Order: sequence, then structure tokens, then C-alpha cells
Amino acid sequence: MAEPGREARREAVGQLGTALRELVDAAVRTEVPLDDLAGVAVAARELAARLRADARDLHDVASVDDPEIGERWYSPVYGPGNPVAPPLVATDSPDGTARGRVTLGKAHEGPPGLVHGGVVATLLDHVLARAVRAAGRGGLTATLTVTYRRPVPLGVPLVVTAAVAGTDGRRTTAGARLAAEADPGRVLAEADGLFVALRPDRAAEVFAPTGRAIGAWTARGGDG
Repeated sequence: MAEPGREARREAVGQLGTALRELVDAAVRTEVPLDDLAGVAVAARELAARLRADARDLHDVASVDDPEIGERWYSPVYGPGNPVAPPLVATDSPDGTARGRVTLGKAHEGPPGLVHGGVVATLLDHVLARAVRAAGRGGLTATLTVTYRRPVPLGVPLVVTAAVAGTDGRRTTAGARLAAEADPGRVLAEADGLFVALRPDRAAEVFAPTGRAIGAWTARGGDG
């Protein structure tokens, strides 16, 4: 359950994230005159200074996060507060499946008019990890094999689906695919992932700089 005041802050963080994503989209598409670019740069630095007035250290966990369940409000993949995150909306189920929907714009462009391949891989990786976590399996990505079947266009609603394929001790395998929402049977990209859960002692070492207990990427009891 969220701490008192956390939901209000999450709402504000989400609103700021939305505004900043609008700014990023405008920034990567603008062709305004040089003087306007210079003026906006000055204004952006002034806003950055206001936000830095009370900032976390690099390893600090955000007050809006819940690392025990892997909820990250500044995730670069789906975080409502992260202006570079694709606007991915994802859901999952305890049966080890997950689904995400997203439409990508200029900020995530690779070849003209197409989504950058690294962004495609990131989306697949996230939905794979979400399926694994939904099944009650912690884990960090150990291997990710992506096959790009067809170019992925900008501005088209996309659906990413994933499902757990098998488990073996701390190891979990899963598969994912990405397609246009309007043509779900035509696969644009797919991936196979191997996720390995950290032992509690190793997790404590890896996440020690945060000063927090991190459960979502850790082996659960009985996982070996």
C-alpha cells in the first residue's frame, strides 16, 4: 500500500512527466529560428535549476517508487515521470503473461520514419521481465535474443506480448513478440530472454548503494 502522500506526489510526477514528454517531442521536431532555440535553452536551464533544488543522489530510490514489487516511476521504459520513456502501458497476470501497448514518435526514431532497433529491444525486454515477475519469479536479464522480422513504423499503435516458457531453479525463460495493434498476426519483432534471480546475499551486495531492501529482482523462497 502506498505511503500517505505518495499518491499525490505520483500524480504530480506523472503530470510533470507528461509535460516534459510533450517538450521532448517538440524539441526533436522543431525548426524554429535560432533565436527561439536559444531562448528556450535558457528557460529549460532555469527550470532544471528549480528541480535540482532538492535532488536525490545517484543511487537513491525515489519516494514514489516501490522496489519490492519493481514499481519504478522514473523507469526509462515506462516511467510516468521519465521524459525519455516510451509511453508504454503494460499489464500482467499471475499465469506468467504480460502485455504492453505503445505508440512511438520522433524521440524514438532510428531510420527515418521507423522505430530505433534498440528501443524495440528495450520494449521486448521490459515486457519479458514483467511476465517473469508476474509469475512470482525474480530476475535480471541474463541473455536477450532479438529477431527483427520487419521494420517497426512510428506513429502506429503497437502491442507487445510475453509469456514465461520455463523455470529451472533461479533461471526463468520467456518469449515475447511485437506487432501492430491493427495486424496482431504479423510479427514485427520477437525475443527470447533468460532471467536469473539474485540470491538474497548477492542482491544485498548489488543493491547496497541504495540503502534499501530490493525484492523484485531477488530469488524467492524455494527457488534454489
